[in-house]
Amino acid sequence: MDTESFYAELPVLDNFLDITTSKNFKSVPNDWYVIITDIIGSTKAIESGKYKAVNLIGACSIVAVLNIAKNLKIPFIFGGDGAAILIPPSLFIKSKYALLATRHRAKLEFNMDLRVGAVPVVDLLKANYEIKVAKLRVSENYYQAAFTGDGLSYATQLIKHPETASLYNYYEPPDPNIKVDFSGLECRWQDIPSKHAETVSLIVKAISEDNEVNNKVYREVIKKIQAIYGREETLHPIAKKYLKLAFSYNYLEAETRLRAKSNNFWHQLIYFQKIRLENILGWILMTFKVQLQDVDWGFYKEGVLAATDYKKFDDMLRMIISGNQEQREKLVSYLEKKYRNGNLVYGLHSSDRVLMTCLVFERNGRQVHFVDGADGGYATAAKSMKQRINSKQPSTGVFL
Repeated sequence: MDTESFYAELPVLDNFLDITTSKNFKSVPNDWYVIITDIIGSTKAIESGKYKAVNLIGACSIVAVLNIAKNLKIPFIFGGDGAAILIPPSLFIKSKYALLATRHRAKLEFNMDLRVGAVPVVDLLKANYEIKVAKLRVSENYYQAAFTGDGLSYATQLIKHPETASLYNYYEPPDPNIKVDFSGLECRWQDIPSKHAETVSLIVKAISEDNEVNNKVYREVIKKIQAIYGREETLHPIAKKYLKLAFSYNYLEAETRLRAKSNNFWHQLIYFQKIRLENILGWILMTFKVQLQDVDWGFYKEGVLAATDYKKFDDMLRMIISGNQEQREKLVSYLEKKYRNGNLVYGLHSSDRVLMTCLVFERNGRQVHFVDGADGGYATAAKSMKQRINSKQPSTGVFL
């Protein structure tokens, strides 16, 4: 198999439970790279109310690399305050410079430090860690990557650990002649209230040394979530009636600051007015269910709901779930029992609404909508999980 087309040629899975079957995953080519990005000090930024900017910057690295890859399909996953992206060697140099520019913009516009680095897959293999990927159909417009083998988790550790960070992180200043392309990146929806009182951001990591035992744990957890919260349409974190476009600068500020021609006041004002007018037009088209040649705006929100990534797998299970307090208490009781029995570790955060950051390359085609719980979401859940890892003896060997 040609390594350039590795991901494009993977077979497509249609059921989320298929991620719990080892044979559905294929080894990433040895000459590929694992890009890891995350915001240093994201917890403090979230606590100071900058969670919208944290989510948008987390998605920036994905769109920056996708715009370099163009039609070449590559796997990636959004983690709330960062991302993981796998690339072939042909994209390495251009991706590096684009990510350096992305880091510079994050610092310039939001005073946030975006950590960026890349680990060769061959280095993971030398350390006896695998990285395998599967491709899951989420909608007709979005195929989601899933990862197993602990290679992704180990790459994250190499990027973050003080003893290895200098080997893999990007430290060079950005080239002023290189302009990063954030085309497709949008943050144009209001915060989305939970349709069932609260929204849970959940992370679960099975910790057996036997991969098949871990698969069984994940399968049981997914089925337990379904038993507690109901069918997909019930636990889905977004309801169509709550999906409303934003018009105020408070909601549109982050995209404006990142995508305007420069940080010049007039450039940003022009961009803000442009996307505000686009949202007004979008509201008119959706409200009156206008059908144009390429887009049926009466069904546009259905397409958005179908292409959300509210459940995913990257060496651990991540889900954003809509429910109520009683359901959450049942879930925590179940997970806590599994945790105390040494089957898994978990982290959980509850809020009353969802944030959505979008990559829209075609209104009637390729798009994905990243969802995260408000007030911290995945980042806060990860902090909660880390506390459980640190308090558990003996060491779980879990990487964060």
